[in-house]
Amino acid sequence: MKKSKLVGLDVDEIVEEYADMVYRIAFVQMKNQSDAEDIFQEVFLRLVKYSHTIKGEEHIKPWLIRVTINCCKKQFDSAWRKKTTSMDEEQMPEQADERASAAFAIGDNEELLDACLSLPEAQQLVIHLFYFEGYSIREISTLVEQSESSVKTRLSRAREALRKKMKGDF
Repeated sequence: MKKSKLVGLDVDEIVEEYADMVYRIAFVQMKNQSDAEDIFQEVFLRLVKYSHTIKGEEHIKPWLIRVTINCCKKQFDSAWRKKTTSMDEEQMPEQADERASAAFAIGDNEELLDACLSLPEAQQLVIHLFYFEGYSIREISTLVEQSESSVKTRLSRAREALRKKMKGDF
């Protein structure tokens, strides 16, 4: 079977390198495993389909993040999703907490995980991109298509909310 090539890299290598990042972002946005898995698949299908639009290796990660965010927004806007409720949290809350722990990769600090997951989605995303993916505020503003001042404000508010929830331990 012939392997697909993208910007000098094997698609399998790209998937292996960025799979965790794409899944974490999707999980943080969608808040349930099955939707995150659907987003994950959609993102990498789009990678194969639109690989010709990626300009170089340095553009792969930002492209994947932007596509993941867009797929999550599209999922939220769908009429079907607006009329459904998640069975993950309603019927199996302990398993949802375990998946969130694994996906968010904060470690053993459950209090911090709960505090992060209780933030508004926009703040969760900037916290994740800044601390876990290592993006600068300028890069995040490009990825989420917001001004730098808006990203700074979200990041500042998220930090303050985490400080309050963690009682100064953050």
